[in-house]
Amino acid sequence: MSHNKTIPTVKGELLLGNLRQMKANAFQAFCDWQRSYGDLVSFRLVTRHFYLVSHPKLIEQALVKQSDVFVKMYDPKKPTGLGLVLGQGLLTSRDELWQRQRRLMQPVFQRSNLVALLPQIVSAGDHLLDRWRGLGNDAEVNLADEMLRVTLEVITQTMFSTSVLDKVDRLAPALDTLLRFSAKTAMNPLRLPLFVPTQANRQFKAAKALLDGIIYEIIEQRRNQAEPHTDLLEMLLNASDDSGNKMSDRQIRDEVITIFTAGHETTANVLTWTLYLLARHPDVLSRLRRELEQLPHDRMPTSEDLQQLVYTRAVLNESMRLYPPAGILMRKIARDTEIDGYSLKQGRLAIFSIYNLHHHPDFWQQPEQFDPERFLNNDSRRFVFMPFGTGERVCIGNHFALLESQVLLGMMLRHFDVQLLSNEETEAEMAVTIKPKGGLPVRLVARG
Repeated sequence: MSHNKTIPTVKGELLLGNLRQMKANAFQAFCDWQRSYGDLVSFRLVTRHFYLVSHPKLIEQALVKQSDVFVKMYDPKKPTGLGLVLGQGLLTSRDELWQRQRRLMQPVFQRSNLVALLPQIVSAGDHLLDRWRGLGNDAEVNLADEMLRVTLEVITQTMFSTSVLDKVDRLAPALDTLLRFSAKTAMNPLRLPLFVPTQANRQFKAAKALLDGIIYEIIEQRRNQAEPHTDLLEMLLNASDDSGNKMSDRQIRDEVITIFTAGHETTANVLTWTLYLLARHPDVLSRLRRELEQLPHDRMPTSEDLQQLVYTRAVLNESMRLYPPAGILMRKIARDTEIDGYSLKQGRLAIFSIYNLHHHPDFWQQPEQFDPERFLNNDSRRFVFMPFGTGERVCIGNHFALLESQVLLGMMLRHFDVQLLSNEETEAEMAVTIKPKGGLPVRLVARG
C-alpha cells in the first residue's frame, strides 16, 4: 500500500491535547476542525487518538468497503459511551450476536409491516393534541419536551404494547442524563470509574436504575400476561437460537432499552427541528400545509396516502440534512489500514461526522440554507446524505421513523400553529443526538 498522504493534526496542548476544546463544545470543535484542516484530521484527547472523517469517499471506503476493520467499540468488560446504557443491544453489539439479533428484529421494521402500526401512531398524536388543547389558547411549552413525550408514547405502544406516559416526568430527565454521560465517557479518557462516588457518577447510576426498573417491569408484565401479542417484545421473548435456548433477561433488556431509547430520541429531534425550521420559513410551511390537506380527514391514512406526500418527505429530509438525528458515528480501527492513500493506525477511534457531511460545500449549494426543493430531484446522494447511517449497520428503524414523522407532523400542523418565542437562531448541541440547546420554547396557537 502507498502511504503518501499526510493527515493534518489539530493543534493542542502538550499533555491534554485537544481535551479543553472538546469539553468546551465538541459539536463546534468538529465543525471548526473540518473547515480549518480538511476532511480527514487527527486529534488527541490526552492519550487517546482520534480521526475525524467528513468526506463521502472516505466514509464509503471505511464503513462499507472495510466494515470488518472499522468496528463497533463495545467491550463488555469495560463498556464506554452508549455501551454503558444499552449493553449489547442492536446498536452496540458486534459480530455474530449483532447478525443474529438484526435478522430476528428486521421483520418488525419492514415497510410492509409498518402500516399496521398507523393506529397506534395516530392515537399517540391524538393524545398530544388533546393535551395541547387542554393547556388553553396561546400556551407556551418546550417543544423539545413535547416531541419527546409523543415519540415515547409511539415507541412503547407500537413495540411493547404499553405506555409509560405516567412516568415521563421522571423518565425524560433520566434519559437526558444517561445520554449526556455516555457522550462524555466516549471522549474523555480522564473520567473516573463508576465506583468512584462523584456527583456525575451518582446521577448516572440513579438514572440507569430508574430506566432499568421501568424496562424490567415492562418485561415482567408481559411474561405474566396470558394473551399473545404481535409486537417486538413478544418476538424477543419467544426467540431462541439453533440450540433452542431463549434469550436471557439481560439480553432482552439490552434490546428493549436500545429500541426504547434510540427509537424515540432521534424522531423527537427530527420533529422538533422540522417545526422550528417551518416556523422560520412561512413560505415552506404554506406549501407543506397545502400538500398535507390531501390527507383524509375522516379516516386513517393508508400507505398510498402517505406515498403522495412528496414535499413532506422533502421537508423532513432537508431538516435531517441541516440537523441530522445523530451527528456522528464512531468506530474502532481493528488493524492498520488505508483509505484514499491515508494510513490509519490500529486501535485509534474514527469519528465520522454526518453533520459536516451534510453541510459540505462541495456537495451542497448554499449548505446553510433551508431549501426542501433540493430533495425534489433525482440526484444521487449516496454517502453524501446519510441521516440514518450507511452500510450494513444502517438504522433498522429508518422507515418507521419517516412514517411516524410524516403522520405526526401532518396532525400537528393541521390543528396548531407553532410560533417561536425568540427571533434569535437556536443553538444546536450534541449529546449523542443533535438537539436544541436548552430546549425550544414556543407558543401553541390553535387553528380554526
